[in-house]
Amino acid sequence: MEDVLPSGLLEICLLVGAPRERVRALLQGTQRKLRILPPLDPEVLSVFVPPFISRDDVQVLNAGSNLNKSKRRSFRKKKERPKIENVKSINGEQNAPDTEDVTVPKGIDLIALPQLCFPGGLYVTSESKEDHIHFLVFTDVCGNRTYGVVAQYYQSMQDGSISSNGQGRGDAVQTGKVPVWFVPFAVCVISRYPYFNALKDCLSCLLVQLRPFKDLDVEEHIKEFAAKLFLIPSPPPGPLHLVFHMKPLQIIIPSREDPDSPIIDLDLHLPLLCFKPEQVLQIMTCILTEQRIVFFSSDWALLTLVAECFMLYLHPLQWQHTFVPILSQQMLDFVMAPTSFLMGCHIDHFGVVSTEAEDLILINIDNGNITHSKMVEEESEIPDVPAQAAEAFIKRVEGLQLHYDLELCHLRASTDLGELQTRRRAWQQKLNMDVQETMLQLIVNIFREVKEHLNYEHRVFNSEEFLKTRAIGDQPFYKKVLETYMFHSFLKARLNRKMDAFAQLELSTQSEEDRLDLMFLTPRRLTIEKMASKRISAERKASRRMVMSMPNLQDIKLPEGPTRPFSFRKVETGLAVMPSKSIVKFKIPEIHFPLMFQSVHSYYTDFFNHLSKAISTLPPENSALLARYFYLRGLVSLMQGKLLNALSDFQNLEKTDLRIFPTDLVKKIVETLPRSERLQADRKPELKRLISRVMEKQREVLKIDDHVKNFELPKTHMQLEDFVKRIQESGIVRDIDTIHRLFDALTVGQQKQIDPETFRDFYNYWKETEAEAQEVNLPPAVMEHLDKNECVYKLSCSVKTNRGVGKIALTQKRLFLLTEGGHPGYVPIAAFRDIEDVKSTTVAFLLLRIPTLRIKTVSQKEVFEANLKTECDLWYLIVKEMWAGKKMAYDHKDPQYIQQALTNVLLMDAVVGALQSSKSIYAASKLSYFDRMKNEVPMMVPKTTSETLKHKINPSAGETFPQAIDVLLYTPGHLDPSERLDNAHPKLWCALNEGKVVVFDASTWSMQQHCFKMGCSKLTCMVMVEQSQVWTGSQDSIIYIINTHSMSCNKQLNDHRSDITDIVVEKKNGTPSEAYSSSLDGTVIAWNISTLKVNRTFQLPYKNLTSMKLHNDQLWCCTRSCILVVSTHEFLLQMKIEHHLKDVCSSFLGFQLFPERDEVWASYSGSSDLYIWNTKDLSSTPQKIHLQDCSEITCMIRVKNQLWVGSSGRQQGNSKGKIYVLSTERKSVEKELFGHTDAVKALCSAEDRYVLSGSGKEEGKIAIWKAG
Repeated sequence: MEDVLPSGLLEICLLVGAPRERVRALLQGTQRKLRILPPLDPEVLSVFVPPFISRDDVQVLNAGSNLNKSKRRSFRKKKERPKIENVKSINGEQNAPDTEDVTVPKGIDLIALPQLCFPGGLYVTSESKEDHIHFLVFTDVCGNRTYGVVAQYYQSMQDGSISSNGQGRGDAVQTGKVPVWFVPFAVCVISRYPYFNALKDCLSCLLVQLRPFKDLDVEEHIKEFAAKLFLIPSPPPGPLHLVFHMKPLQIIIPSREDPDSPIIDLDLHLPLLCFKPEQVLQIMTCILTEQRIVFFSSDWALLTLVAECFMLYLHPLQWQHTFVPILSQQMLDFVMAPTSFLMGCHIDHFGVVSTEAEDLILINIDNGNITHSKMVEEESEIPDVPAQAAEAFIKRVEGLQLHYDLELCHLRASTDLGELQTRRRAWQQKLNMDVQETMLQLIVNIFREVKEHLNYEHRVFNSEEFLKTRAIGDQPFYKKVLETYMFHSFLKARLNRKMDAFAQLELSTQSEEDRLDLMFLTPRRLTIEKMASKRISAERKASRRMVMSMPNLQDIKLPEGPTRPFSFRKVETGLAVMPSKSIVKFKIPEIHFPLMFQSVHSYYTDFFNHLSKAISTLPPENSALLARYFYLRGLVSLMQGKLLNALSDFQNLEKTDLRIFPTDLVKKIVETLPRSERLQADRKPELKRLISRVMEKQREVLKIDDHVKNFELPKTHMQLEDFVKRIQESGIVRDIDTIHRLFDALTVGQQKQIDPETFRDFYNYWKETEAEAQEVNLPPAVMEHLDKNECVYKLSCSVKTNRGVGKIALTQKRLFLLTEGGHPGYVPIAAFRDIEDVKSTTVAFLLLRIPTLRIKTVSQKEVFEANLKTECDLWYLIVKEMWAGKKMAYDHKDPQYIQQALTNVLLMDAVVGALQSSKSIYAASKLSYFDRMKNEVPMMVPKTTSETLKHKINPSAGETFPQAIDVLLYTPGHLDPSERLDNAHPKLWCALNEGKVVVFDASTWSMQQHCFKMGCSKLTCMVMVEQSQVWTGSQDSIIYIINTHSMSCNKQLNDHRSDITDIVVEKKNGTPSEAYSSSLDGTVIAWNISTLKVNRTFQLPYKNLTSMKLHNDQLWCCTRSCILVVSTHEFLLQMKIEHHLKDVCSSFLGFQLFPERDEVWASYSGSSDLYIWNTKDLSSTPQKIHLQDCSEITCMIRVKNQLWVGSSGRQQGNSKGKIYVLSTERKSVEKELFGHTDAVKALCSAEDRYVLSGSGKEEGKIAIWKAG
């Protein structure tokens, strides 16, 4: 099993060069002939691998060494490497044969490595050369990469012996009569991490230190150097960088930004210095289309750095093919490989590679040229990056400051090396962030609209439709990209809803229109606003797929629209400025040499103490930094063999940052715990729980559905179930009830199955209509009469009307006549809300009866008439459906009804177009859902309900089925410097099934975040503990903590052993001080909100604890059998309300406190009655209030002096949800509200101004009511 212990900076260090006797043999007879000598074959002269102290010391030091036992394979110098059998030293003295095993990390090929350390060959020279550094990347068969940094230096050889480093001493040596030669050697450091700059700095320091040394002293010094790097850990992801000193430089080990981000320790702007922005886009295209690519340069270092930069530019996409940024001369045949690859060669080999190999993209870094080798296929053009994305990229790159010298112009000259280094690093770090954002924005702009063609449930991507909606000039690019492995992996991540860098940027740059579109899955049409934009730049915007936005809520004329924010506590106006991410540097203690057990032990002790001091001085609010310190201290304890200490520190990550919790490492620690330590762990409750959770997860086999299917038209007949799946896959509609009606329409007069031809005709007609709608181009004089978010969904043929000749146009709000002639104009017909009557009739014309549509409106006396002829029946169905849908939307304050009506009418149109039969109109009428509802079911909404109901939203938008709303939470708006302005809006948090949470912007009721996932169990409660924290309780006994700034869930509280049932917060002077959580088993825990530590725990004498309330240092706890009152400090029982009903099956369901009236209002399960106790006289019989037409009370909430009660009931055999608003003074029902077609499951208050109710899974919607 591959070792899970995180590696240090160094895996292995090697000294590479030519053996001394071979150098001497080469130089014999050449002392007086100063010419270029033939190259020597480089060999591994010495291998420096851990452990660097004796085996006995290792066993004493690391009791947990079992963690590392399978990490390395053996390398025996004598048998496996006879060439260096007697070359332990490099000064020519023969050593005794060395048979000691040298362990080498897996994946390191010592045979090929020397060639890569000297890719241009090993040449002995008559003149000393400057030290040279280059970089290597190795990839194993599993795709795991290791990284090498190679430093070449020269030693002088005089009179057959090697002296100290010739660098800087050449003149002195040259004065002698004996000729002097300079022999190159290379020190290669190999690491699991791409710390290019850090390791380059380390090797630079080493080369300076090697100059005074000779022979064996060099080896000993390299060994100390390797040992020091091995002892330095890699920092965990996050805001903590590690710093250590290596004379004369300070070395910084940067961390990756988050666990899914790459480590970046190189200058990301290098390609932007070598290539123009247009050329960078060409190279990105070659990589995204997975070409066979070869970079060329005269600088070996530049080959790897530039290639690695382009790999980072792709993030979060990943290159999945061969990646060899440096090829030595002996490896040139690699470019003949038939598959995709990215390789690098010296510029000297350009001619050979370009003539011998076929179908290669040749990129010259030195002069910025991009060419092809000879092509087998005709097509040789590199397709262009989509025009709009390219334009935005070029504009942004031109705004980057790429030259450090320009930055220095206004600064004073630095006289301190450390200051100079710090200043340069700060500039580079900022520039790297700018380049990262620029490249990520490019990737997002290229692939943003992919999601519109995905079906998440069936994991289908409709590539054909995606391509059709690309601009003509962009299609060659997408055709190639869609065939790549890289894009396939990208699709998997999208379908798995992975919240990676792409998803985060795409979400943060969504327009309000895009967010509203998440809620209304209507057919795609150009909005008027985008149509106007298309006219301005037609060439760039042609054929782009646009999305619908939510209807203007003002069109519904809400008396008090809920679209304005509640109390938006804004500190300042204008855009919030995003601060740069603050980075903390932690200095690693010094390592003292010679390296013995005592010095290593002292190093780890100092390291542990430094971390402990940092932890003790850090405020608990800085949990991100605390988590990194805990993680590092856990690693240090592990290296010391203190396994229980390590587990304790890793356990702290659950309350600070779960993202960096090393699950595999903790499992390995638990498996290797000695029996005595396992018993100690079991005696510590927190460690016992940690071990239990980790081992339970190990037994869970998590199967991730990883397939991606491309949409294909069916080839066999379809029954209803298969038809539903096919329609959902096609992306036409997802709602199952609508698809059932479509199935009935397409099977009118035949067997209840659909043949492939009918499906194809319907699908093609739908898509053709959609494509034609993209080409609708209204004149500006017409557009000015329409709202910017209106879309033209259907145009009739040219018809004669009593208001002129033209085409009837349908939008989501109105009908209008697009008049024809020299100056096309706008003639209003009717807004759907104003329609009084619609009739289909005929009028006489000569001997003919012409079908005519008549529309009567409130605003105009004259009835509109249109001679629609063969289209009349269809338009009659369409107008009636839109009219009925608009009335439903108005009555129920639910704009989704108008979107559903739009879908219905367009399905009608496609059915008529596909069937082309005498029964097509009858078939289309099967889809007249709202018109039929208007005729069959009274649509009148009670006046009280209509006046109180403000709006309805659907958190299950985009899902196949509605989902029950388990919990609702409203959080007020505030503006924090760390947030974007739109994140400061008030929010509505909605818990759905299986741990899902959807977040709405409560100022616009648009969906802000589609789905959080917190475990897989039902969520039971949500509370805003403080401005930055929302705590969510789950039936899996965990409290999940959401950071409202980052909108991420990285912390958990795991101290409960049963279902979490409630969380309440205690405030002192308006500031949260403690939080109390309860679980079903009767446990109550008091938490310190800042540190997340347990202050007190109390076990109630009763089980089945369902809810709590807090008042005046008293905790009111509701169990199924009684309501208990305990003090918050000692948890002493102070009061008890007994279950008083004779029915043993009933139990307390919930309660509300009215302490100013000395009253407790409670309900029982299965009951429609409320009971009121006087807390001053609990012995008296409680007062009873019966709720009429109520089957069962489900939830209740206090709003000022009112009690809002949610209930379930039945009406004509169907579920219904009803809300009762009671006056606590008069103890009577003031309002009965009918807002849901299923039971009311959740209630919450928005600052006592609005009440929000959520319904069960039959409806799954949220209603917003005006309180008071």
